[in-house]
Amino acid sequence: MRHVISILLENEAGALSRVVGLFSQRGYNIDSLTVAPTDDPTLSRCTILTTGEKDEAEQITKQLHKLVCVFRVSALLEEAEGGLERELVLVKLYTPNRSIRDEVKSLADIFHARIIDLNAEIFTLEFVGSSAESDNFIETLGKIVEIQEVVRSGLVGIAKGSHFMKP
Repeated sequence: MRHVISILLENEAGALSRVVGLFSQRGYNIDSLTVAPTDDPTLSRCTILTTGEKDEAEQITKQLHKLVCVFRVSALLEEAEGGLERELVLVKLYTPNRSIRDEVKSLADIFHARIIDLNAEIFTLEFVGSSAESDNFIETLGKIVEIQEVVRSGLVGIAKGSHFMKP
C-alpha cells in the first residue's frame, strides 16, 4: 500500500539525516523524498512516499513524532479523500524529423506539458501532475519517441481545504 507522509522539521544540518535514518533502521524503503524550506526559514517541509502495510506506516509516523527535530507529522490522504499531490517531470526526447516533432507537440498539448528547450533533434518537455499522471505521460511518450533522459522531482503534497501544517 502507498503512503505519503508530510513532515515539518527544523531546517538545520542533520535533521533530514535523522528522519531518513529512522526509515533505514527499520528497513523501510523511501520511494520519493522531497525537502525544501517553508515560508519560515527555520523550518523545512519534507514529503516522503513509501510503500508498506497500514500498521507499518502508522509505526513510522509514531516514531517520527519522537524525533527532536520534528514539529509535525501528517499522513496525506489520496486526492479523492482530501489530499493533493504533484510531481514535476522533465523529459528529454530524440526528435529527428518533423513527423515526430509534430506528434510530440500534439501529445504535449493533450497532457498540458510545455516544451522548455529544443534544437534540431532534441525536445525537452516539462510536465506537472500526480505520480500516476506522470507515469502515464512518460509511458505514452515512450511509445512514439525515443526518450533520452527523465528527471522526476519527487512527490510534494498538501491537504485540501482548511487543514494546515503549522508548528
